[in-house]
Amino acid sequence: MQPYISRIIFILYYFISVGKYKFLSFKANVYSSVRVDGKKYISVGKNSIIQRHGWLLAMKNDEYDPKLIIHQGCAIGDFSHITCVRHVEIYDHVLIANNVYISDNQHSYLDVVTPIRYQPVTFRKKVELGSGCWIGENACIMASVGKNSVIAANSVVTREIPDYCVAGGTPAKVLKKYNFESGLWESV
Repeated sequence: MQPYISRIIFILYYFISVGKYKFLSFKANVYSSVRVDGKKYISVGKNSIIQRHGWLLAMKNDEYDPKLIIHQGCAIGDFSHITCVRHVEIYDHVLIANNVYISDNQHSYLDVVTPIRYQPVTFRKKVELGSGCWIGENACIMASVGKNSVIAANSVVTREIPDYCVAGGTPAKVLKKYNFESGLWESV
């Protein structure tokens, strides 16, 4: 009987929430424990799942409307946070582990006499996660990651990672790249 109760709760949550999102596929699963702020700027595609206790935030911070777009078939792990003031886009079939932070913004720290908490949130750069990429546990993503690339656990991505690469470290750097001629992942 337990699966039926879960399904009923999901259906109720969907019908209560669908009109508040920019787009929410009926086949998407946003757990009820996920904090979602700025739903009218958030799209979640078919067969995507946002696991327990995460946070999706799309905040209008300036003259631009934010766009937080999660395409189809994505899996976002427990306790992951995605914050957006302009543009964060996660393409098809991206796998995101637990405790991952993804953001296109940061707190300003220019005023040295004002606590950072009270300084404005500013746009940093557009963040896109290419289709099929994998983001390891506890990673911090503040730049785009290419198609079918892998980001190692505990990495901090501050610069763009190209397609078909393995990157890791703080700050993350490319460690391996797929060679289509040899058919192997080769160290860089």
